[in-house]
Amino acid sequence: MRPAMTLEGMFAAMARNNAWANRRLHEACRGLPDGAFGAPRGGFFGSISRTLNHILIVDWYYLDQMSGEGLGYWLRQDEEPYPLLDDLIEAQRAADRRLIAFCDGLGLADLARTVPMERPGRKAPDERIGDLLAHLFQHQVHHRGQAHGLLSDAGITPPQLDEFFLVDDGRFRGDDMAALRDLGLD
Repeated sequence: MRPAMTLEGMFAAMARNNAWANRRLHEACRGLPDGAFGAPRGGFFGSISRTLNHILIVDWYYLDQMSGEGLGYWLRQDEEPYPLLDDLIEAQRAADRRLIAFCDGLGLADLARTVPMERPGRKAPDERIGDLLAHLFQHQVHHRGQAHGLLSDAGITPPQLDEFFLVDDGRFRGDDMAALRDLGLD
């Protein structure tokens, strides 16, 4: 029997789900023909590359703000720091490792702690870390859904991204979980 899920344990699990879903999307992108990763498409950001780069940039920004590193909003200035898929994958894996480590280190009291959020041109209210993480994971799911649709538009069968939590779905994710362990993302 699995132990009961705590709130802080749920955020740690969501960080792993985030890494797992990113890996699945990136592996699907490897099947794109030359030029298709950055080719103009629909969606909010106009290409698969720009959409996946946005996911990475937002990971950087929220991790920076929650950990108090002080790099700030400038992290969001370059909208496509990694136009090449392999470079993006490495950068996203590093961000995924940081997010997992951050969430693994959280206690219940940390989720209620507030941190300032730098926003351009205005004073934003301080936000609770638990709220920031909930927003971050929802944001990433939203934009991975867009990338999912863009892959389909590019002629690539998009991967299942909802087979992470249920015991019964374990049979669909075994190879992915082994790969995440090999990458230090488990």
